[in-house]
Amino acid sequence: MLQFSKQLLNRSLTNNFSSTTAVLAGSQVQSTSTIRNLNQFNNIGNNAEKVSNNLCHKRLSSTSQSSTSSSMKRLAGKVAVVTASTDGIGFAIAKRLAEDGAAVVISSRKQKNVDNALAELRKLNLNVHGLKCHVSEATDRKQLFDETISKYGKLNILISNAATNPAVGGVLECDEKVWDKIFDVNVKSSYLLAKEALPYLRQEKGSSIVFVSSIAGYDAFELLGAYSVSKTALIGLTKAAAKDLAPEGIRVNCLAPGVIRTKFSKALYENEAANEAALSKIPMGRLGTSEEMAGVVSFLVSEDAGYITGESIVASGGMSARL
Repeated sequence: MLQFSKQLLNRSLTNNFSSTTAVLAGSQVQSTSTIRNLNQFNNIGNNAEKVSNNLCHKRLSSTSQSSTSSSMKRLAGKVAVVTASTDGIGFAIAKRLAEDGAAVVISSRKQKNVDNALAELRKLNLNVHGLKCHVSEATDRKQLFDETISKYGKLNILISNAATNPAVGGVLECDEKVWDKIFDVNVKSSYLLAKEALPYLRQEKGSSIVFVSSIAGYDAFELLGAYSVSKTALIGLTKAAAKDLAPEGIRVNCLAPGVIRTKFSKALYENEAANEAALSKIPMGRLGTSEEMAGVVSFLVSEDAGYITGESIVASGGMSARL
């Protein structure tokens, strides 16, 4: 787009030059004055091109400087709530959003975890607040949003990251109570968090929601059957909510991490055989990091992703992802 005005100018000059040449050739006019006028015309075109180049250079330089400045603090002025954010991917997301300029409210089921995470983040001079919140508890969710509004006065970003998997096994071997718990935390709570955050998100321009799913939502893990299905449900929730909220300018997207080096996946890398088996399925030949997942989320909630909604971004090192 930056070259459009230059291209338009050059096209106009070329067309005019061609027309002038055609007239001269047809009339077989070779007078000195005509040639002088043609040379003057060319000089005007060259000067105009130089001016256009200078303007484009200045605009590019300005855009580059602006882009660099905004990328450093591209979330300045935003307020974000990140659930299950005292460890692993959630903590990395909270840290990255705060580094990118947002005020961030973190939470966990245990106050001790919140206190430890806050202490670590505040050592970095990041603008963070935190409180205990069990996402399955209505009173905890209400307090989470009440404190966010009381502390910062608004809410721009919701990251629903909380998840649980209390048992392993095939999907049809899952106990009903375990199934209910998995879906209560992983799916229902994500839905309720988004619903309860919506009145605040609607008050701000460019608000967004990100649900954290998993590569398992695309290709079920053998021993995480019910968990995998719950993560598939989040992909569907993302698409449905995105369509509902798009007319209001609220974007809804999803992050689907692959095998990430966290406490949750330690069984896959602490044992050598399990680690080799896991890596054999990852084309990039390594586990992902929480920081890499945080980078994707920071992008999704920024203006850089302003035209992206209803999408699930798979960050899996090349693992197969298709429903």
